[in-house]
Amino acid sequence: MAPMVPLPALALVALVALVAPGLGVAPGCDRPAHLWCSSPEIAVACQVENRCPNLPRPAAAPVELSLYYESLCPACREFLVLKLFPTWLLLPSEMLNITLVPYGNAQERNVSGKWDFQCQHGPEECLGNMIEACLMHEAKNFSTYFPIIFCLESGSSITKNLEACLQIYAPELDRGRIAACVQGDTGMALMHQNAQLTEALDPPHQFVPWIVINGKHTDELQAQAEASLLGLVCHLYQGEKPEVCGSSKAPKIPLGCRR
Repeated sequence: MAPMVPLPALALVALVALVAPGLGVAPGCDRPAHLWCSSPEIAVACQVENRCPNLPRPAAAPVELSLYYESLCPACREFLVLKLFPTWLLLPSEMLNITLVPYGNAQERNVSGKWDFQCQHGPEECLGNMIEACLMHEAKNFSTYFPIIFCLESGSSITKNLEACLQIYAPELDRGRIAACVQGDTGMALMHQNAQLTEALDPPHQFVPWIVINGKHTDELQAQAEASLLGLVCHLYQGEKPEVCGSSKAPKIPLGCRR
């Protein structure tokens, strides 16, 4: 049984067919006029998409946000905890894709065939970066690991609270595998990969948090993201917007950690 189509839409396309029988039918259209609005595929074939307002529209592309950060940078932690995580919670999953790259202003060097890392806030930050990289590697699903990273970044110790955060948000994750990653070659390889991603930024990052929106970083986008990330994502998203999209004032974020 064909889907029901509103009478106004049917009347419009039928009228077109009556008054301009040679113009309203596309070469690939083999359906009678009363079925032209019955599905998106038929509407496209009959070239009447604009006359079928009740057809479902293609899903809009999500806003892509990449956050380049380091685990102990105060400004990074505040942006992730106060802006990024709440925005992710408030918006439908199809509106926002987030990529996290924990590395920041670190430096790497090859020592006797092994990677060695020096971090802006010392060895504790290097360990925190690697814990979060290994957590992402083992959990794989963003909705699984992001709440854990939020828990780590909002807590008193990023390197000592992993057990507690896992118990709260993802008790099913294998702690042993995460520890093995941190202590082994996999963790080093993940940090090297994050170093390469960070060094490949264009323009090169000058501070963290460094925010890339839809593949671009500009001073204006950075300022807008820090002032009202929710408002920026709602503005950029081209699909149907949820009710939560509205004006949003947020606390001022402190200056970033410069290189």
